[in-house]
Amino acid sequence: MSEPVDPTRPDTAGWTLPRLAIDRDGAWLHEGVEVTHAGILANVWSNLRVDADGHHLQIGPYRVPVEVADAPFAVVRVEPDGDALRVTLNDGTQERVEAGALWFRDAVPYCRVKAGAFEARLSRAAAHQLWALVEVDEGSGQARLVLGGRRHVLPIR
Repeated sequence: MSEPVDPTRPDTAGWTLPRLAIDRDGAWLHEGVEVTHAGILANVWSNLRVDADGHHLQIGPYRVPVEVADAPFAVVRVEPDGDALRVTLNDGTQERVEAGALWFRDAVPYCRVKAGAFEARLSRAAAHQLWALVEVDEGSGQARLVLGGRRHVLPIR
């Protein structure tokens, strides 16, 4: 006896998953070609998820793997916002980032975004904006972010 057919779920047996990736600058690629359509980009950004198995698009019950070269998001602008930073991401959103959510890896600044769910790499322009807010201790060489009159150590991971 065969299983009953669920008319609300398409037959996916013949489907081939698209090859999706996010490059190190935060650009989406489909089969190696950059995705530039604003509506499609809004859709993929809003459906991006990460878990123990990696990054993927979650579309209803379906998971589409996404290869991420570095961090899925890129910070394109940094501004002081009281005792934190206001960052603009490559998906067009802005959010407040606490100093404790920043770190350096291989001399490149990163932070946690989207309620801490994702890493974001600071673009070259955003890194320069961040450096304008940093003091370097001459003796230790330690970088400290100055926000709201407080100095925050920027860790290296």
